[in-house]
Amino acid sequence: MIREVAEETGYEAVVERLLGVDSRVIPAAEALRGVEHQNVGIFYRVRVVGGALRPEPNGETAESVWTPLPDVACLRRSAVVDIGLALARTLPPTGHVGPVVVGGLVQH
Repeated sequence: MIREVAEETGYEAVVERLLGVDSRVIPAAEALRGVEHQNVGIFYRVRVVGGALRPEPNGETAESVWTPLPDVACLRRSAVVDIGLALARTLPPTGHVGPVVVGGLVQH
């Protein structure tokens, strides 16, 4: 995870805690490519300790930006973003959040 943060953003980070693990099946009718699949996400709270924000060198990430949390709801984003935010906000003892409402700008 630390390597991924560095590779995709240029930031150096340290893990503060595991927030939780989420697993859900995305039906074909809701999936971006129309194929049923399972998403498994492992979510961590991290703290940036160095580095500088930059685009990913190999071009897989189109742009790296820092977005204030209140502005995230206005972004086109994957549903996993809302799952991560729910985990960070509620810190459930089981490490799992219930169903996350999918709508508006959220996509799979």
